Amino acid sequence: MVKDSTFCLGPVDWDIIDGTLYEENDTVYMVFVHEWTQLIDGTMDYFPLSEDLTHRTAEPTTMFRASEAAWSKEMNSIGEATFGLKMPGWVTDGPQMFRTQTGVLGMLWSSWGDTRYAQGIAYSTSGSIKGPWVQEEKSFLANNSGHGMLFRKFDGTLLYIVHHDAGNGRKPQIWTVDDSGDKLILGKKILG
Repeated sequence: MVKDSTFCLGPVDWDIIDGTLYEENDTVYMVFVHEWTQLIDGTMDYFPLSEDLTHRTAEPTTMFRASEAAWSKEMNSIGEATFGLKMPGWVTDGPQMFRTQTGVLGMLWSSWGDTRYAQGIAYSTSGSIKGPWVQEEKSFLANNSGHGMLFRKFDGTLLYIVHHDAGNGRKPQIWTVDDSGDKLILGKKILG
């Protein structure tokens, strides 16, 4: 989209990953991870984009920190290592925004939990990206699963796909989900 090879939407001194677009009230936002490797306690952040999506129109705003979720664990406390190193930190990964059928705004996101990698959900109490954001007490799906996303089949059925590692590499799992109420409800596993 931008020919400049030094193009960067975020602050150049920030370690950021996992950007995803979200539209609200005719404004497109970039929602992204500000890495724990830079902050120790990783954050989810956003900024609004210009109409042509080539630059941000405001500085980033922090939505929440990983440690705000009771299910998210500091990596050293559960024996996890990154790149073979014992680095302290609470991880934020893989945001995806969604709305339930009742209009409640939520975000799927991943971190480390009691059973290794886990997927959690935060909900906006205002119904806006601006929050405030409240974390679900327990993870949505644990057991070394994360980076989940929702999608609809051609017949309208809502599904949830997530990577899962049972010790033989990351493989996809697909689950049914129910979004008819104010919260996302995990259904049954249909693949993986």
